[in-house]
Amino acid sequence: MRLFLPSARATNVLLVVGFCALGYAFYMRYLVIEQSTVSLACEAGLNSWLCTSRTVVTALFTYLVFGWAALIVAALNLLRPSLLLFAVALAATCLGLVLYNGGLAAVAAGLLVVSLARRAPAAV
Repeated sequence: MRLFLPSARATNVLLVVGFCALGYAFYMRYLVIEQSTVSLACEAGLNSWLCTSRTVVTALFTYLVFGWAALIVAALNLLRPSLLLFAVALAATCLGLVLYNGGLAAVAAGLLVVSLARRAPAAV
């Protein structure tokens, strides 16, 4: 059995996915959610994509959706390694760590690291 290691091309795609998720999470947290001018404008009834995305992200944050999604997909990736599951878990973990600052996404990050050290199932 060989280890589940992404190829060079897959690693580059995973880097892009991770950095895009981190960039979006930082943008949403520090330039949209925490800015008082944006929140005042959205609460006053501004109808824009920024206010809509702020409302959606805040609702998802309230119910810890990013952390739970990261944890579930990372556990699935640990059971059955795949690049698609790894990319989804990586994006959800990045969003969960920045937007939530919580333990669920940290556990998911640990599961992602463990999944890279786990042996991949034998090819049929």
